[in-house]
This record gives sequence, C-alpha cells and structure tokens, in this order.
Amino acid sequence: MALHLYDVILRPVVTEKSNIMTDENGQYVFEVHPDANKQQIREAVETIFEKRVKKVNTMIMPAKRGFRGRRTYMRSKQWKKAVVTLEAGERIELFEV
Repeated sequence: MALHLYDVILRPVVTEKSNIMTDENGQYVFEVHPDANKQQIREAVETIFEKRVKKVNTMIMPAKRGFRGRRTYMRSKQWKKAVVTLEAGERIELFEV
C-alpha cells in the first residue's frame, strides 16, 4: 500500500522532553503512520515544512495496560514515533509557540 505524502505524518508530539530536544538539538518528534519508513518520513518533512532533514529515527511505542481490580484493559494503543533531526540552522516555526 503506497502512502500519500500527507498521510505519513499524523501529528506532532508536544511534551516537555520533545520541547527540550527541539531547543537543544534541533530534533522534532512526530506520530507517524505505522507503515511509514524512514525515507517516506524524510520526504514528507522536507516537502511539507520545506526544511532539510539530517537524520530520522523511528520507534514503536508499546500499548499501555491499565488494571481495574483483577481485570486488565488497554489504556492506549501501540503507535509509531519519529524523531527528525534537521540540518544546522533549520527550524520549524510551527513548534515555536
């Protein structure tokens, strides 16, 4: 299944840790489509934000389980995260809030 360019990046992940990574290292964190590979993520970021990408790291974030008494349930689903490092001097203004 071929992914469309705008279907690769689902949303930015904005947390304290991702804000520190952005400020110190120029790295941006996105939730991406589970079937997207590093080349597709690089192409999507370079096209959508018009920035040069230095490196892309991906990881699968595991599902979180919760407990109610003896029963377990899923608090969140498994998802894929991408940490995109931009070339020196590049910034995405969308994150500068």
